[in-house]
Amino acid sequence: MYYRQLGKIPHKRHTMFKKEDGTLFREQVMGTKGFSGTQSILYHHFLPTEVVKSTKLYRYLPEYEEQDALNHRHLLTTEIETKGDALQAREYLLGNDDLLIGTVLVTEPMKSFYRNGDGDEVLYIHYGTGKIESMFGSITYRPGDYVTLPIGTIYRLTPTETTKILFVESFSQITTPKCYRNEYGQLLEHSPFCERDIRGPEELETFNEKGEFEVLTKTRGFIHSHILGHHPLDVVGWDGYLYPWVFNIEDFEPITGRVHQPPPVHQTFEGHNFVICSFVPRLYDYHPEAIPAPYYHSNVNSDELLYYVEGNFMSRKGIKKGSITLHPSGIPHGPHPGTTEASIGKKETLELAVMIDTFRPLKVVKKAQAIEDKNYMFTWIEK
Repeated sequence: MYYRQLGKIPHKRHTMFKKEDGTLFREQVMGTKGFSGTQSILYHHFLPTEVVKSTKLYRYLPEYEEQDALNHRHLLTTEIETKGDALQAREYLLGNDDLLIGTVLVTEPMKSFYRNGDGDEVLYIHYGTGKIESMFGSITYRPGDYVTLPIGTIYRLTPTETTKILFVESFSQITTPKCYRNEYGQLLEHSPFCERDIRGPEELETFNEKGEFEVLTKTRGFIHSHILGHHPLDVVGWDGYLYPWVFNIEDFEPITGRVHQPPPVHQTFEGHNFVICSFVPRLYDYHPEAIPAPYYHSNVNSDELLYYVEGNFMSRKGIKKGSITLHPSGIPHGPHPGTTEASIGKKETLELAVMIDTFRPLKVVKKAQAIEDKNYMFTWIEK
């Protein structure tokens, strides 16, 4: 990310920054990779370390199914009935040692504040609107937003209407793709988006309140409760390169060509051992003999997951809004029978989908079997 500053900060780092009564604001350096990664400096009314009670609550890691026959999978997330706040209602569906993936139907505000101490999070807003309050300031969200929340960020999500989210909990930092950045970190001219498309926190709301406030901390496989002796959003100012940011999928400018372009042209984010890509409305290939449908692909090094948002995905049949398909490494995948021929001569697609490619196999959570289309593996049989 690029440098950003919000609120009041002193002229120099690590110098006295006093309140009106002469006492000091408390400086907190929040950074990655020790002191060699991206970082921001925040200034608090109170000590960020002030905890009056600490409790280990419960284990959050999901239970995976045993390995069975290697199949393509299709999960229908619209059949999930769980709903509630943006943390407690999360339903994990797939994961591995690099990330966890699932959906959540948000119908009420978070009861407590929350931070992920294991890694970054991306919340893709399928539908709904609302607000995320964080120590860096507040962000309003709308459909199509990718909300990226850095590790350690204290936040609380409040919907203004029912919100469906596809979430990725990473165990590493999530960034824009290296292939689209120059040596200085700036997004290049051929990148499908640029810094103008990225939103940071919009307003810094500072709460100078004492009292007991709960922060639920996710780390080391458990949810922990930390009761602070003050309001956790007590920051009066911050600056740096580490903060929550938002990119809307509508601002992704698709890269097209005379013949079919491979999935890396859709890449939007990357983490350790995975990438996130955006399939958006776009013109099809314009070679006179082009086949717009993708070719069959043996994904020998990665698992491919697709979350279907809107439109008619031209290479698939029987897919619904909110469907998740998993095409695992080891066996080929590709268009359903008849869709290759049907794509010839088409000029554009209006599909909208999020793709996650992982470079270690994804495991399916046991509970996900309840929403699975068991016949999906056999939908390539030509009749």
